[in-house]
Amino acid sequence: MNKTLLTGVKPTGNPHIGNLFGAILPMINLINQNDGQSFVFIANIHALNGVKDAEFLRDKTYEVAATFLTFGLDPTKTIFYRQSDISEIFEITSLIMNFTPKGLMNRAHAYKAILERDGNDDNVNMGLYTYPVLMTADILAMNADIVPVGLDQKQHIEIARDIANAFNSVYKKDILKLPEEFIQYQDSILGLDGRKMSKSYGNTIELFASEEDTRKKIMKIPTDSLLPADKKTDDSTLYKLMKMFKVEDDYLQNYLAGGIGYGDAKKKLAETVNTYLLPYREKYKILISDKAKIDEILNTGAVEARKIASSTLYNMKKTLGL
Repeated sequence: MNKTLLTGVKPTGNPHIGNLFGAILPMINLINQNDGQSFVFIANIHALNGVKDAEFLRDKTYEVAATFLTFGLDPTKTIFYRQSDISEIFEITSLIMNFTPKGLMNRAHAYKAILERDGNDDNVNMGLYTYPVLMTADILAMNADIVPVGLDQKQHIEIARDIANAFNSVYKKDILKLPEEFIQYQDSILGLDGRKMSKSYGNTIELFASEEDTRKKIMKIPTDSLLPADKKTDDSTLYKLMKMFKVEDDYLQNYLAGGIGYGDAKKKLAETVNTYLLPYREKYKILISDKAKIDEILNTGAVEARKIASSTLYNMKKTLGL
């Protein structure tokens, strides 16, 4: 594949298994298979919708950066940057506001969800309301062909295409590239309680927690009242997590047949998870302790990203008569 890839990650919580298998590893694998240009950015401006603590936001920005680097993102092959360092994106946002119908924003999932929950939009800030426009600017600024997203983000790519197409249609020029979505993971990563793994549900397995904290969380996975000798089903949260972490087939078959109790299976899962994460946790500790190095990587990426964004902005302004 020879395409321009782009993805962004909000620094709003502790990185967890859902982030790893649902976004980080699929994106890194896609980058490694791509011969074209790749962009990964930390969406710290998007995070302001919900985060109003400056120290927390800075810390989480470093954590996201260190996490991607830990799991193999190569900053010499990928342009890796902070969203806030690309001033051109915010100017592009202002320009494309003029091509964005209010009705399009009214249909955005995040806005509609709050409206349905509260019955009004009194608590909706304009950052949240216009979130899809800023995301569109992130995408269009870098001339992205492909944007890897989850199913819940598919609408944002459709909005980006609508806005870009509106701009191009008015001026009868293909100034802005129409991006395509790439659905990274069809199903949600399962959380400890059987729902989608999400920090809002408190059901996550955090990547860089201690081994003991990880074990305690896994030991609390809800199970039924079957005895160790009873046959088990393959639709339980415990089984699905063991399967995801590639616990040995013989062990899984023995578990289903009734040869293993829930307690022992949870211990096996905890051991497997901790063994898998151990080398990454050690690498992460080294990376997160050197914030100057992380700054250097992100600043270098920002320089390259701004070159491309400034070219996009120049072409837009020239087209607009500005």
